[in-house]
Amino acid sequence: MTSRRGFIKAGGLALFGIGLGGIPGFLAEAVASTDPLGLFKRRKIMVCIFQRGAMDGLMAVTPFTDPYLKAARPGLFMSAVASQKNRPLIDLDGRFGLHPAMSAFEPMFKEKRMAIVHGIGSPNSTRSHFDAQDFMESGTPFKKGTESGWLNRAVGLLGHDAATPFQAVSLTSSLPRSFYGDHPAVAIRNLADFNIQMKGNQASVNNTARTFEDLYDQTSSGLLKSTGKESFEAIKMLQKTDIKNYRPENNVVYPNTALGNSLKQIAQLIKMDVGMEVAFAESGGWDTHFNQGTDTGVFARNVNDLSNSIIAFWSDMAKYQDDVTLMTMTEFGRTVAQNGTGGTDHGRGSCNFILGNSVKGGMVHGLVNPLAKENLEDGRDLPVTTDFRSVFSEVADKHLGIKNDKILFPEWNGKQIGVML
Repeated sequence: MTSRRGFIKAGGLALFGIGLGGIPGFLAEAVASTDPLGLFKRRKIMVCIFQRGAMDGLMAVTPFTDPYLKAARPGLFMSAVASQKNRPLIDLDGRFGLHPAMSAFEPMFKEKRMAIVHGIGSPNSTRSHFDAQDFMESGTPFKKGTESGWLNRAVGLLGHDAATPFQAVSLTSSLPRSFYGDHPAVAIRNLADFNIQMKGNQASVNNTARTFEDLYDQTSSGLLKSTGKESFEAIKMLQKTDIKNYRPENNVVYPNTALGNSLKQIAQLIKMDVGMEVAFAESGGWDTHFNQGTDTGVFARNVNDLSNSIIAFWSDMAKYQDDVTLMTMTEFGRTVAQNGTGGTDHGRGSCNFILGNSVKGGMVHGLVNPLAKENLEDGRDLPVTTDFRSVFSEVADKHLGIKNDKILFPEWNGKQIGVML
């Protein structure tokens, strides 16, 4: 018997395909054999942001009492003590300081809604951006041929089938590696334009809803008008909503940046209740090989955008905060020592941020030993002391109710670190 998931997958291909013919018999069988899942049932939502380019975790969250770091970064080191030269770091716990351009995070950390994990990264020591991103998104850091992404597998482990094509949505121009796989996932570049891509059909489809509406109208009573109706109604809702004139909660102003606009649109989808449960966005520009800056410069601009965009989203989610957890990720960190051009090179461990009402917040989790050369990986890098899978699995398990880590991360046998309540 064809499963409902099979129907939704096939329905997705019909929904976003071009030049479709009639309705296959198995589709009718799937519809007849299942009851529709309510589109508007409120569920938990996990939002993931990939910081592409490798964020310098030692500058984002600095162990400012470490003399070795100060010596290794004569032009980049920042202190928690105010000076005429730089704005000071925001002292989190007497040892770690938050970059001053990330001041938007400070209240969330103090309210224990934000957790930081330091020394996080991949056990694979590659310093290739492409390979490290691929390993992190597939969730199999020692296996290149994995066809699925860990977020797609997470969708498959939610314990119910999709009633909507918007269960897993990436606000990107193409489907990210994290969403590759057998389960429904879509990439929407811009809600106002409503261009959608699906893996297996990389052509941009501008008349998506019209194609599906034609298909819907041609069906006999009940074929798509039971199970397929949720998908159709979600698309109609999306098209009829005044996306461009959206007004966030409490007059929140999002940064007018790629990340700010992506999170704003994720907030719109959540409020429209189109059945989204996993969302994905990207932030670029983290490859700071030269002129990284300190309290100003390219890194400061990046972390300012990251923190302000996330906090705008969180404030906009005022009525949904119990349902939403947000997590950042980056493929690796930067070298402990600065290079000759005022930047940092490809390294190993970095840090990430987790925001939600169910996180064990107000803490810098993970292990960061003194940054003496003998403690560094290859004599140059912050070691990876927390496997990214131990954090990603815990957030997905605790927030989304996923129970099978052997499928979520098939090569991993480690332990979670207690970052969630």
